[in-house]
Amino acid sequence: MNDFAKYALYFLLGGSIVSFSTYLGSQGKSFLAAMVSTFPAITGVTFILLYANGGGATTVDYAKNLLWFVPPWTVYVVTMIMGIPRLGFWPAMAGSLVLYIGCIGLVKMMLR
Repeated sequence: MNDFAKYALYFLLGGSIVSFSTYLGSQGKSFLAAMVSTFPAITGVTFILLYANGGGATTVDYAKNLLWFVPPWTVYVVTMIMGIPRLGFWPAMAGSLVLYIGCIGLVKMMLR
């Protein structure tokens, strides 16, 4: 399989998961939508593809670095939960993303 076909397949896999999660959420099944979104399907597929293309060490390095994104992601989600009722969706989304990027910057500085 050539590189273009591989990346097209990766794109379709990711898009399918997002579409399925959005469908479930729009049907009032927010718990299932959240489970689908956070289910380690994308991470699991990434592990498989990294292992297949780069080996075990590459996969372990990715997994270790992935853990650094848990605190910023938590800040992002909590900000959305608190921000939407107070500010509305778009301001909460903008603020959450700014905080997420800021937290990633802090994590990056801590790792130096």
